[in-house]
Amino acid sequence: MLNKIFSKQNRALTRELVITDFKLKYQGSVLGYVWSLLKPLLLFIILYIVFIKFLKIGNGIPHYPIYLLLGIILWNFFSDLTLQGLTSVVGRGDLIRKVKIPRWIIVFSSSISALITFMLNFTVVIAFMIFSNVSVNWNVLWLPLYLLEIYIFASGISLFLAAAYVKFRDIGYIWEVVLQAGFYLTPILYPLSKISNISFQKLIITNPVAQVVQGMRYSLITKETITSERIFNSGLYSLAPFVIVVVVFGLGAIYFKKQARYFAENI
Repeated sequence: MLNKIFSKQNRALTRELVITDFKLKYQGSVLGYVWSLLKPLLLFIILYIVFIKFLKIGNGIPHYPIYLLLGIILWNFFSDLTLQGLTSVVGRGDLIRKVKIPRWIIVFSSSISALITFMLNFTVVIAFMIFSNVSVNWNVLWLPLYLLEIYIFASGISLFLAAAYVKFRDIGYIWEVVLQAGFYLTPILYPLSKISNISFQKLIITNPVAQVVQGMRYSLITKETITSERIFNSGLYSLAPFVIVVVVFGLGAIYFKKQARYFAENI
């Protein structure tokens, strides 16, 4: 099974789709790939001025500008991956109708494009850390696992959205609203410690994206970050975000597989 999934032909097709996605994404742009770095930086500058300089939200949090930047980049990764996945199948309608290929490769290639963009943005975080003399400890070893968690979670959502979007184009508008709400419900602009209600803290950290954001901040920037283990005292409830990730990916994959046979006729 794995040999079939990662066959030479599938790898070659995925590579070509990823390259094409990148070319189309920045086609006609003067700055091209530089926008991958400028977009989160410009958003960071705006939020830094408003929330740090004027509202003083980050007072008391060590290296809060980097704390904020990391949250923005992680959210952009989740947002980009799901939005690109949402339109991936419809955007490749001509290819699906002409060539018999595994449908999941189309969604997978779009997720790789988002992952590459994240890696480019993450170099900016590293540069800020070096400039600010942020000390690094063994907790950074958890970073790949956190990244894998948010990638699987976003991929599961993408599989569902991509399949649903083929039949219901309204899904695109609905998901944009969900992302907008999710941005403010996730502790990106504000430290989770600013929320005094413990029950609400627990509800927020159950969201896998929030759990990953807080976990990566704890591992990379400051141990003063509130994590799911700290809120739930490392009990079974701290595993809730991981359970949600598995369930979402499983349901997304099942729904995508069920609908894939109808893509060519519905696009």
